[in-house]
Amino acid sequence: MVKKKAMCSLQTDVPGADIGMIKIRELHDFKEHPFKVERNQELFELRRSIQQEGILVPLLVRKNPDGEGFEIIAGHRRKEAALWAGIKEVPAIICSMDDDQAVIAMIDSNLQREKILPSEKAFAYKMRLQAMNRQGKRKELSSDPLEPKCIEKMVEISLLEADISENGKVNIKKTDSAAGYRSNEQLARMVGESVTQIKRYIRLTKLIPKILDMVDRELLAIRSAVEISFLTEEEQYELHAVMELEQCIPNISQANRLKRMSQQKQLDMDMIYDILQELKPNQREQVKIPFDRIGKYFPPDYTPAQQADLIEKLLKGWAHQNKKKDVQQEI
Repeated sequence: MVKKKAMCSLQTDVPGADIGMIKIRELHDFKEHPFKVERNQELFELRRSIQQEGILVPLLVRKNPDGEGFEIIAGHRRKEAALWAGIKEVPAIICSMDDDQAVIAMIDSNLQREKILPSEKAFAYKMRLQAMNRQGKRKELSSDPLEPKCIEKMVEISLLEADISENGKVNIKKTDSAAGYRSNEQLARMVGESVTQIKRYIRLTKLIPKILDMVDRELLAIRSAVEISFLTEEEQYELHAVMELEQCIPNISQANRLKRMSQQKQLDMDMIYDILQELKPNQREQVKIPFDRIGKYFPPDYTPAQQADLIEKLLKGWAHQNKKKDVQQEI
């Protein structure tokens, strides 16, 4: 690591931290990092921004607890974009944190993104809640019975909360945990979700990857996915096979039946077929024609609505001609 001339120090009682340049090859992803980093359009835009202006917000890292180098707490996307841009070293704030503080800081820095997949929220909420619960237990064990509990304040570090001044000093805000609230209630207040919704998201971690991916792609509703999460792993794989084969998705009512049948030890492949093949109230037979087969016949400026109107008009004409032919044959 190459340190900058101006070292960063904290103006609180948090252990000292440095800011400097770190070679990308020394950086390691956070263990079980729940947020996906893909080279998509968003990352391409970030890469272009880094090429033009550099990395404006340093990564947040700590010494790698499993070996040499540093573990990224916040900044996985910036690191990947910089790597994509051919940059070999990045600015980083190096802080000393235990595992639970690191988990909380890592989760919080990513939850401020605009678009977060349900699977990312599911594992992020689960990891953060576990870290909060462990912190709470340690505080209870270490607190003096003659003193108020939870004297030690939980420091949660977020890159968006870091104030980097011109002289190189970094002021990291301290946030008190919400006294008097259970861990899941605290988390709900922090992320702006209800406790029930957080429980739903965490329940998604019980899904097999293939079904969880369907939730991310908005093919399967979260409420239905929660019901399906109560199925055994084997039952979920059988369900996914049927969904793919029959091209059907269970609604909330069907998902609830699957759950009840599983709890009663009555769910098998035949039962899954029977439940999924039930006609849903809003289910209608549809004819799907690939656009590449018919698109060349429409004017280039036709909207989908105009295309549908034209198809309907032509079919009406065809039906009318056939009806006239039938009448003539009868005569």
